[in-house]
Amino acid sequence: MIKGIIFDKDGTLFDFNATWGAWARTMLEVETEGDPILFAQLADSLGYDVANARFFPHSLVIAATAGDVADRILTVLPELDRSALLKRMNATTAEVEQIEATPLVDYFAALRHGGFHLGIATNDAEMPARRHLERAGVTEYFDFIAGYDSGHGAKPEAGQLYAFCDATGLTPDACAMVGDSTHDLHAGRAAGMRTIGVLTGPAPIEELAPFADVVLPSIAEIPNWLRQQTGV
Repeated sequence: MIKGIIFDKDGTLFDFNATWGAWARTMLEVETEGDPILFAQLADSLGYDVANARFFPHSLVIAATAGDVADRILTVLPELDRSALLKRMNATTAEVEQIEATPLVDYFAALRHGGFHLGIATNDAEMPARRHLERAGVTEYFDFIAGYDSGHGAKPEAGQLYAFCDATGLTPDACAMVGDSTHDLHAGRAAGMRTIGVLTGPAPIEELAPFADVVLPSIAEIPNWLRQQTGV
């Protein structure tokens, strides 16, 4: 029986392209200082669809850490200082308005009322991740929150998930990992957890299904799926 659920953040709690599409265009314009050639090169390198203000399904940005994204930016703009770039990225992403995949306060309140332990494992940095959760009003519902820089590693490795188990006292087989990318699902499988894919990120069902116990339209459908598992 599942007693703990650990969620990815971007593309899982929050619709990925609705949240990050417009921000990405502004970020590219700022970092390239309006140079149209560099802008096009950086958009291509990051897998960003300029015409539609969204990321392509193959984009590095979908599942990578902020450090990975900074390193990719530096391949186009090598003159930038990496530390300063990361600082700018973390500061600006912390303030981006997040578009919720479902009304999150009621959602997580219901899960906690149902007795579930809850966690966040994101490849975002912990500071902006906590800021997003605070703005959504849901921080109090989580037993565990980790970013790629929290000391447990990053997905697709399973370190964050094992840390969630340590924090809650649960075994991996009593937990489920929920995410919108194969990185999330690989981490869940590596930890020995059930895996739930959601379609609120750019990845299509065909990409997620081989690594998921189930793929759902969004996290909103998880409670019903859980009831089906227990026959309640």
